[in-house]
Amino acid sequence: MSSTVRVAVTGAAGQIGYSLLFRIASGELFGRDTKVELNLVEIPVALEALNGTAMEVNDCAFDTLTSINCFDDPARGFEGCNWVLMVGSKPRGPGMERNDLIRENGPIFTGQGQALQKAAADVRVAVVGNPCNTNCLIAAANADGIPRDRFSAMTRLDENRARHQLAHKAGVAVDQVSNMTIWGNHSATQFPDFFHARIAGRAATDVISDHQWLQGEFIANVQKRGAAIIKARGKSSAASAANALLDHVKSFIEPTADGHWFSAAVPSDGSYGVDEGLIFSFPLRTKDDGNYEIVKGLAHNEFAQEKMHTTLTELREENAVVKDLL
Repeated sequence: MSSTVRVAVTGAAGQIGYSLLFRIASGELFGRDTKVELNLVEIPVALEALNGTAMEVNDCAFDTLTSINCFDDPARGFEGCNWVLMVGSKPRGPGMERNDLIRENGPIFTGQGQALQKAAADVRVAVVGNPCNTNCLIAAANADGIPRDRFSAMTRLDENRARHQLAHKAGVAVDQVSNMTIWGNHSATQFPDFFHARIAGRAATDVISDHQWLQGEFIANVQKRGAAIIKARGKSSAASAANALLDHVKSFIEPTADGHWFSAAVPSDGSYGVDEGLIFSFPLRTKDDGNYEIVKGLAHNEFAQEKMHTTLTELREENAVVKDLL
């Protein structure tokens, strides 16, 4: 007997949404035995484009898709949903500082957090819209009654970028790279932790002897990859972000293989000196019961501690900017 999952996607008429919706509807995310109901949410001026996207999804005649509905009201769009993928957010405009962007998006995610009151009792929320850590914090703070551990922000694209960089440098297939952790904020301060990464089962630092590259160019490549893509193609990294979101959700619904972990930003439990409740990217494992745990006991040398401190300081500053919304 097949089950049914209802999924809401905000910003569904955008580039990421266009790369994402067909793959969810096809059964790729939740499996061929699971029926999918899609609720697409957009701002009113984007509804016509959203309807066009919905027409295309319907025209694919996916046998796993049972319904697709469009909304300009998050409360209606989130009603009864098991997963809410918050892809949409206001982009940074010319001359806008990061703190300006945080304040512009704050009220949006306040409202979306409140709208989750109509979601299913088992709702899970993944935030992609930037600045995703702080947007996730705001949404969670305004979703009364929903456990904080149901909320996560995506750093999987950063993890995927880092795995590719290590695989390319080592001359191996990307599936040989594991346990690649992104610590902290989804921003240029994030720390791609090569110290605990594995390549073909060995420490990455043993496989790649160019430690200067690891501490310099590697980290910079991961931190600035999004900007490099915009410069190269004139548009943001939509398809890879959509792919990373699928990876992100799968990692939360499938038990993690023994000895492995994945990266996502979740509410801190105080581990690694991170303020409790702050949305911080950690190494995680999903257990057989569907819950996750933060991987504990990873040691950090002085270099790593400095990187951790930098990204933690930035998140504390962002938290201060939106304190009145929490």
